[in-house]
Amino acid sequence: MNGFEFKERYTVDDLRLIVKALRGENGCPWDKVQTHATLRKDFIEEVYEAVEAIDCESPEMLREELGDVLLQVVFHADIEEDEGRFNLDDVADEVCKKLVERHPHVFGELKLNTPDEVLKSWDSIKKEKKNQTYTDTLNAVPKVFPALMRSQKLQKRASRAGMDFESEAQAFESLKSEVAEAENALASKDVNAIAEELGDVLFSCVNVARLSGLDAEELLTASCEKFIGRFAAVEDMARQNGKDMTSLSIDGLDSYWKKAK
Repeated sequence: MNGFEFKERYTVDDLRLIVKALRGENGCPWDKVQTHATLRKDFIEEVYEAVEAIDCESPEMLREELGDVLLQVVFHADIEEDEGRFNLDDVADEVCKKLVERHPHVFGELKLNTPDEVLKSWDSIKKEKKNQTYTDTLNAVPKVFPALMRSQKLQKRASRAGMDFESEAQAFESLKSEVAEAENALASKDVNAIAEELGDVLFSCVNVARLSGLDAEELLTASCEKFIGRFAAVEDMARQNGKDMTSLSIDGLDSYWKKAK
């Protein structure tokens, strides 16, 4: 590219220039036609890949995936800059001001000594700034979050208004009640009732997890991985016996499954 300076090491400023070049008049045909909407799915995928890198405890992988996330941020900011609404510096300015404002115990005179005190202060500042009702705080939880994550955040915010169980045992009793209602709905063959009651069961499971100090999203992820591992063991045992899984009866598969457990 004419005028482009190849370097041994690039910076965030170079990334901004590269994105501008990609989206410029003589840039890449694909990059030039992208919008916030077309990049939306890519943004989500890149964040999940960064999270996976964290789970893998791989600094090399994390460095690469954070770069992909940063590219998304710079790309979206560049689209807005072309529209004359804001640029990357405006994004940095806003988050810097937010951090300073919400950390008066670091940048001011307020004394906070524990993480819980900090969280309460953070929430108080947010609520005061936006003059929020408790319902507003629930509506502020993004609808695009994975359902388990959204459920847990909604429950946590509702608890700040005093709407919560006193213990995980109490939440578990509610779960059992919801299971009974789901069982009745299944017996009725009413699809709408079944859907509603099963949703309540899932929501109640999240309550039990939250009050037990656990993350429901992480728990289901771990169960998915456990299922894959046991499924693989069942398939391996079947193959060792010269059989395909699809040729086995449900009782035969269940026998292998119990061995896998």
